[in-house]
Amino acid sequence: MRVLASAENNRSRLAPLDRRGFLSETGRGLGGIALGSLLASDGIVGADDGIPDGRPHLSPRIKSVIWLFMVGGASHVETFDPKPALNKYAGISIDKTPFAETLKNPFVDENVRIVVPDDANGHIWPKVYPLQVGFRPRGESGIEMSDWWPHLGQCVDDLAIVRSMWTTDNNHGAQLQFHTGRHSLDGFFPTIGSWIHYGLGSLNEDLPQFVVMGTPIADCCGGQGAHGGNYLGPEHSGVQLNVDPANPLPFATPGGALYREEQQAQFQLLDRLNRLAAADQPADASLRARIKSYQLAYRMQMAVPETMQFNSETKTTQAAYGIDNPTSRTFGQQCLAARRLVERGVRFIQIFHGSNGGAGRWDGHSNLQTGHARLCLETDQPIAGLIRDLKARGLFDETLIVWGTEFGRTPGAQNSNGRDHHPYGFSVWMAGGGLKRGVVHGNTDELGFHAIKHRHYITDVHATVMQQLGIEPRRLEIPGRKRLDIDYGRPIEAIIA
Repeated sequence: MRVLASAENNRSRLAPLDRRGFLSETGRGLGGIALGSLLASDGIVGADDGIPDGRPHLSPRIKSVIWLFMVGGASHVETFDPKPALNKYAGISIDKTPFAETLKNPFVDENVRIVVPDDANGHIWPKVYPLQVGFRPRGESGIEMSDWWPHLGQCVDDLAIVRSMWTTDNNHGAQLQFHTGRHSLDGFFPTIGSWIHYGLGSLNEDLPQFVVMGTPIADCCGGQGAHGGNYLGPEHSGVQLNVDPANPLPFATPGGALYREEQQAQFQLLDRLNRLAAADQPADASLRARIKSYQLAYRMQMAVPETMQFNSETKTTQAAYGIDNPTSRTFGQQCLAARRLVERGVRFIQIFHGSNGGAGRWDGHSNLQTGHARLCLETDQPIAGLIRDLKARGLFDETLIVWGTEFGRTPGAQNSNGRDHHPYGFSVWMAGGGLKRGVVHGNTDELGFHAIKHRHYITDVHATVMQQLGIEPRRLEIPGRKRLDIDYGRPIEAIIA
């Protein structure tokens, strides 16, 4: 009673926070993780704050997105866009082949904004480098894929492959560009996951709505890079989770010295104190939101570890993700966790593969054959397992999987046994809710150099994802934040069912 009496005596000193102060304070802690959607869902903030109400603008086709990003720049010609001409003209300078005009294509200048003049990487290498792996048609669709994808090749009739992507950064700032739509020279901007978190309400208030797994990409200033909310606020940034039931959410567990019952009692006491103040100030929206943020913090400590517990999954299911294989175990666990998060209503799950604190392991300047073969072994079975598992559980039609990478690799050899950065043409694929299956859209030229038919800038992928979720990007305009037409992109209608 002494504590409650003290709280009663201190009521007069409890001044309501203004909205800006409250968001700043709670954004620093666990309560800020899902605060944007909580505030909107309670009607605490609304259109006058520039914050959506959490409802879709269009009729949604899907509920969730699983975003798989290969860090470093996977070679499009050794994955989803094989080019036999590379073998035919191997070792010959491009200007000595029938494709000499390739180097004079106007896209050479249009597609690149140079960050570092005469950098060691990002050059056009003229000596044609042969394919480092075989390829063949797969599935009923007959889509050609490389032999490094035996498991995913069996799922090719579920994929919509876009072979005509392009970007403008010829260095690894393209990793951020793929997620924000802006060149690194423009600065830092909200990412695709943050926009979706900002635009839609929660499907499960016990879990964060934007989850990140793997090693995230960081920007040069030590921020959140490809999963950051930037000017939308930290509450819209991705929440990094570990596939570890003992510590899935760093810095959010009560610690080994505190029993869960003690922590629950602490939350109950905080709740009582806050409600005493709320009774005295019933119109204080900030206080109501703070109460809910404490409740959310406790619920997440219960729900997140349960999501990362795989002991309820059969050995057959775990084996389908490659978890029984040391090579594919880590990525397989992340893909299985993604399925479990989708089941529980998480909106956007972002998995980074190949991050190494630098450019990324898919950055095949040398030893491309050895490196890419290993990386495909790590990811092939887990991705195929994810597709099959979603289909078996009736989740495929309400989930969209995106496989992407920042750019492709050059048709020419970089010195000896690798390929350089290539923003002029590369591939992504999507699969799941509301998309056509077993289709290829767009193409590059015979050498895989330029995207020449149905060209798509990376924000067209963003626009496709948002449309399937029921979001109209232009209705997310932020007062005082100028956006360009290219920021919004256009949905790739040719692959939408």
